[in-house]
Amino acid sequence: MVTAYLALGSNLGDRRSCLAGAREALDRLPGVRVVAGSALYETDPVGGPPGQDRYLNAVLEIDTDLAAEPLLQRCLAIEDQFGRRRTEPRGPRTLDVDLLFFGAEVIREKGLMVPHPRLHERAFVLAPLCDVAAGLRHPVLGETIRELFQRLPPDPGVARLCESW
Repeated sequence: MVTAYLALGSNLGDRRSCLAGAREALDRLPGVRVVAGSALYETDPVGGPPGQDRYLNAVLEIDTDLAAEPLLQRCLAIEDQFGRRRTEPRGPRTLDVDLLFFGAEVIREKGLMVPHPRLHERAFVLAPLCDVAAGLRHPVLGETIRELFQRLPPDPGVARLCESW
């Protein structure tokens, strides 16, 4: 089994239901068990077209016996189940599921980059990741998630909403 971390986000439709549904869908996947989930965070959109609604974001810790590529493919299929349409880069979405970490592996392949290449720059990822894995050490940068988060400037666009979802 490998411990992996997934970032979930939604800014279209019933955002909370999309995230909760994705969590349930992931937990039902053969070879995947959801171990822990962060609180929900409401965050300003980063990049993409102007005028987007705010996101709900969360992070899940999972245990899996799947390899990284099949796990990613199942995450993309769950996005599709929840109506994800890729019409423009960083555009609004019903569901986004990103593979942040896959054990301590460093994977650099077309379509699969682990650790996620920009997670250390994003408060909307690091804040919920601190909830479930503050002491996790980034295998490339060598710092813990808490240290990476503390190095970011305060972001008023990231607000913790609730513990359970």
